[in-house]
Amino acid sequence: MNLQETLEKIQPLNEHAMEIAKKKWDSIAHPLHSLGLLEDVLVQIAGITGQAGIDIKKKVLVPMCADNGVVEEGVTQSGQEITMLVAETFLTYQSAAARLCKEAGADVFPVDIGIAVDTKLPRDYKIAYGTKNMVKEPAMTYEEAVRAIEVGIHVAEKMVEQGYKIIATGEMGIGNTTTSSAIASVLLEQPVETMTGRGAGLSSEGLQRKINAIKKAIALHQPKKEDPIDVLAKVGGFDIAGLVGIYLGGAALHTPVVIDGFISGVAALAAQRICSDAGGYMIASHVSEEAAGKLILETLGKEAFLHAHMCLGEGTGAVAIFPLLDMAAAIYNGMSTFQEYEMDAYEHLN
Repeated sequence: MNLQETLEKIQPLNEHAMEIAKKKWDSIAHPLHSLGLLEDVLVQIAGITGQAGIDIKKKVLVPMCADNGVVEEGVTQSGQEITMLVAETFLTYQSAAARLCKEAGADVFPVDIGIAVDTKLPRDYKIAYGTKNMVKEPAMTYEEAVRAIEVGIHVAEKMVEQGYKIIATGEMGIGNTTTSSAIASVLLEQPVETMTGRGAGLSSEGLQRKINAIKKAIALHQPKKEDPIDVLAKVGGFDIAGLVGIYLGGAALHTPVVIDGFISGVAALAAQRICSDAGGYMIASHVSEEAAGKLILETLGKEAFLHAHMCLGEGTGAVAIFPLLDMAAAIYNGMSTFQEYEMDAYEHLN
């Protein structure tokens, strides 16, 4: 599917399936809504798939990997070579997120959408060898931004074709907290200082360079907040645009997509701004320690499962909730009902 075809397929959640799922939870032998978010998320998944029967056994993490030209401005503690090194460790299950996948029974499908060099990852999805330095010129062209979104859509299609029932989002790209902060500042109309954190351990001097770089880029390019693709093109990254496509593709294909942390959350916000109904297909995992992490989720209207002070990225937070979802599904699909126990069910009281 191209972008336009994808947007035409996205619909509101299936209310009928959600109502059936709620009634099933109420019939299970436990106090009403006593499992809180664990109940809510399965009701949401029923609305996403259109089926009250819940099957999320086959899970996958999709990390979008790309480099960012803005690293020339000294906004990171490490060099671009780290992007390639970590991206390749997804293949051997040696990255932090991939190790979590192994424990959670999930697969990993890393995508080279714009790493600055060729790697062991297939080149099929590479848009370019990193973005431009957004302080000097737009990070990418508008056409490249659309292509990157469509890469995400095609990957989502591929994952669904392979039988995956839920997709976790992840990313790897040195400099991508800078691009994320820039996008967040524009879309949320917030000061750059409010949206910008230390990323992977910047000093105070480094943080100021990062803030200054973002301010210069926004002032130079004047990204249009009413056009999220314009914002992505001018101050974003290929990895973020690819994640936007994963969210939109998942929504069009009635497949739940899990938001990771700040960077993944910014992509979710951009996707939701492109198509408001896409927000219903997203599941929040954790509240990132990055400066704007909480605000992003509040804007999306999402409540996260974990408050674990995490900010690693890669998809670590998204994968960390897979066991919670599996446990919720085990209760929903396997626990006895009040009727089976020949007991009176709880009633909703005012």
